[in-house]
Amino acid sequence: MNVLVVDVGGTNVKILATGQTESRRFPSGPTMTPRQMVSGVKKFAGDWPYDVVSLGYPGLVLGGRIAAEPHNLAPGWIKCDFKAAFGRPVKILNDAAMQALGSYKGGELLFLGLGTGLGSALVVDGVLVPMELAHLSYKNWTFEDYLGVRGLRRLGKKKWQHHVEYGVERLIAAFHPDDVVLGGGNAKRLQELPPGCRAGDNANAFLGGFRLWEEAWSRSSAVHTKERHPSRRPLKTTKRA
Repeated sequence: MNVLVVDVGGTNVKILATGQTESRRFPSGPTMTPRQMVSGVKKFAGDWPYDVVSLGYPGLVLGGRIAAEPHNLAPGWIKCDFKAAFGRPVKILNDAAMQALGSYKGGELLFLGLGTGLGSALVVDGVLVPMELAHLSYKNWTFEDYLGVRGLRRLGKKKWQHHVEYGVERLIAAFHPDDVVLGGGNAKRLQELPPGCRAGDNANAFLGGFRLWEEAWSRSSAVHTKERHPSRRPLKTTKRA
């Protein structure tokens, strides 16, 4: 079975298919609709054979369905029928969770994606648990306000690094993971990694997308998603500059 992995980001859409050695990308941005994304993927993957699709989505996914519109793309994602649009079976996963799945080596993994916001996921004994730690309270605001790109721009690199180190320390104390991976586009801006952490690799998102269709991973992922009803909606939060 050939899998096409689509990693949707706020700046680019990145794709890779089974048997290919080089990924391809095209720009996304705040005006990109899901239909435009599908059209771009079909164009850039036109010469690749694929039977199924893994879609990494930059937002809340519950029960394998998109449950909230993205902050950095155009709206319309919740109602889009991706199976019909691609003409293939599609599995949808939060983009941080997909990278966590590809980063997993065993035990309990805590993945934190330092990007526009703060992606987060756990993998515990092979079971994937997507999370939404970004909107938990931290200092005066939320984790995302300090560890995401808004914090980096507001605080500057030195103070932002301090909050990343302190925030990661708090989360490690809460979850006691065996392994901590810091991924996302801003992880490379850290002068050094916090103790007990290793650097992620965006290529792991593709590995996670391939793993999503492997039988063992498919069963373990379903254990968690069946417990959460897709009609649930996230708590409303106030954006802060």
